[in-house]
Amino acid sequence: MSTAGAARVATEGGDSYEQRVTPLELFFDLVFVFALTQVTGFLAHHPTWLGMLKAAALLTALWSSWAVYSWLTNAVPAEDVIPARLVIFCAMAAMFVASLAVQGAFGQYGVIFGSAYFVVQFLQVLLYALATGSDPEQHRAVLRLAPGFVGAPALLIVAGFLDGFAQGALWAVALAVGYGVAFVRSVSGFRIHPGHFAERHGLIVIIALGGSIVAVGVGASGVGFGAGVIFAVVLGIALAAALWWAYFDLVMLYAERRLSAARGEERARLARDSYSYLHLPMVGGIIFVALGIKQTLAHVGEPLGTIPAVALCGGVALYPLGNNAFRLRGVGSVSVPRLVVTVLCCALIPVAVSIPSVITLAVLALLLCALAAFETATSREFRRQLRAR
Repeated sequence: MSTAGAARVATEGGDSYEQRVTPLELFFDLVFVFALTQVTGFLAHHPTWLGMLKAAALLTALWSSWAVYSWLTNAVPAEDVIPARLVIFCAMAAMFVASLAVQGAFGQYGVIFGSAYFVVQFLQVLLYALATGSDPEQHRAVLRLAPGFVGAPALLIVAGFLDGFAQGALWAVALAVGYGVAFVRSVSGFRIHPGHFAERHGLIVIIALGGSIVAVGVGASGVGFGAGVIFAVVLGIALAAALWWAYFDLVMLYAERRLSAARGEERARLARDSYSYLHLPMVGGIIFVALGIKQTLAHVGEPLGTIPAVALCGGVALYPLGNNAFRLRGVGSVSVPRLVVTVLCCALIPVAVSIPSVITLAVLALLLCALAAFETATSREFRRQLRAR
């Protein structure tokens, strides 16, 4: 995959053509950047176990909205059709409203969040159905999943009128419906352009990593710029770079080729599982890391609290775990070194609450950088062959 230029991708019939992520898609992603920062902000203002659970639910809902549009713009040339552009702009506005309502999504803004989320999903289904009218197979596929795509946000509107256990239960049902419909009713009939699809998801990982870098900057700007803070900033950038390396260096390239080699329903299932489902834990891990880094910069010489420690160490652990799941589904194997790093990061959590936070950050950065160095050294020839194909 080339994130900087056009990607030559295979069609279902085996021929190829150039397709790349469009400026309209990148423009749409800007709203999702704001949504990610809102989830991080929600977690920072609710540093409790329940707050972490609610933040995860919010991210899961917002990711679903982004994911369905990644399928839409993969199949529909929305930038080339003026009415389609206008629908995308309307969806952006609704997505932005939902993002603004994140802080009160389980309180006073619950109905607003659910309503905006409903509009985002409804517009996606509407545009997809209209644009695929000349493709009966794909048109039927969209209509088959439509009840789940619009039914889930409708449940969240109802949840906005509730509170406590009833609200949480309805959220759980809504998320299960929204994600389960594509699994239960299948994604047969959808057509996937693999190069574009992989590039789009690679760019959203970069956007999420950019959010972690913003967290470093915001955290550093709010404290004195001493030697400890500078050291923590460098460590934060090193950790973000290692997370980038873990995704883009090898497995993603092989996974894209695996997606290109698949055909028909197998390709659609692989796209659903590897990208729409298994990228969520990676993005979630990055968000938790961002919160942990921000808290580290605020208390460089002090231990992290329990929730920030879980966010930082657990977030770093969740990222390679999700990456390994992505690799397992796409390539059929797992990385033992990444599993070891996942276990070590989890084991660091009880230690992180008793040592200076900057030391915790240093250990995590060292683990991820060592992992990158090890994998690079042991796969040099395979990487050369893979990139040469």
